[in-house]
Amino acid sequence: MLVATYDRTGPANEVLRVTEFPTPTPGPNEVRVRLAWSGVNPSDVKTRAGSRTRVLPFPQIVPHSDGSGTIDAVGPNISSARIGERVWIWNGAWGRAHGTAAQYIVLPANQAVQLPENIDLAAGACLGIPALTAYHAVGMNGGVQGKSVLIAGGAGAVGHYAIQFAKIMGARRILSTISSDRKAALAKAAGADVAINYKNEDVAARVQAETAGQGVERIIEVDFGANVALDQQVLKRDGDIVVYGSTALEIALPFVPMLIKNIQLRFFIVYNLTEHDRTRAIEELTALLKGNRLQHNVAERVSLNDIVKAHEMVEQGRVVGNVLVQIP
Repeated sequence: MLVATYDRTGPANEVLRVTEFPTPTPGPNEVRVRLAWSGVNPSDVKTRAGSRTRVLPFPQIVPHSDGSGTIDAVGPNISSARIGERVWIWNGAWGRAHGTAAQYIVLPANQAVQLPENIDLAAGACLGIPALTAYHAVGMNGGVQGKSVLIAGGAGAVGHYAIQFAKIMGARRILSTISSDRKAALAKAAGADVAINYKNEDVAARVQAETAGQGVERIIEVDFGANVALDQQVLKRDGDIVVYGSTALEIALPFVPMLIKNIQLRFFIVYNLTEHDRTRAIEELTALLKGNRLQHNVAERVSLNDIVKAHEMVEQGRVVGNVLVQIP
């Protein structure tokens, strides 16, 4: 089978290559998926680049945790009725050497989730990290029913879903930060009431104006290191900041202002959701997909042979939405 792989960290054009591996066979409680699409996420790019560590967990890695395709073989203990099932994948490359940048992947059966027939396979490759991250960030700890919410980066892969989930879950008012008119239009089409361009507006002043000086009750944060000072300014007393990302690995906190406002910080990574939280998210996500209640923003589609281009687009932030690799 064809795969994209790397055996050392570094720039995409230096370490990524397309080659052939033996086609895997599913073992007990596993399925094999003939992949159609592989989703490229910032975490995939950072791991390949060595931005967190240059020590690879495996001698050779097939990247990407997200993907979609069709089950074409099952191992012992798995019903043959699953053969032919259209599925989307979560945690394909988390703690594993072989992710979705390949023609086939073998993984535990529960990590291949049935995709409703009304949903395109390309959209399925956007669900594992972006949609599940957004759903958990919005719905955790009581959710956002009746609350005002600020979603940082509302035109991004996670933020775009987060706006939609906040709307569906009954947020009273949804604000989002963006960096262009095009991104503002995308955020508003997803359900944002207010889109604030952080490049040419005073975000803190605008949030206060839009909330009658009260601030928002939840912030869903894509870059806590960059926005920590702003977040404590615009968050209402007793509010919470849900953090799923940061460009800075160590962050100094404005302790006293956050202490006085009783601010609650909540951190999570989607790879490590509890079984209960993941099951709940998948069940409710499936219901929303069946009802065609979600917009999916596929920004770019490239071939497996152009995987370097895909990584560079994500790394450089050149696209608005999800980048997918089409598997031949």
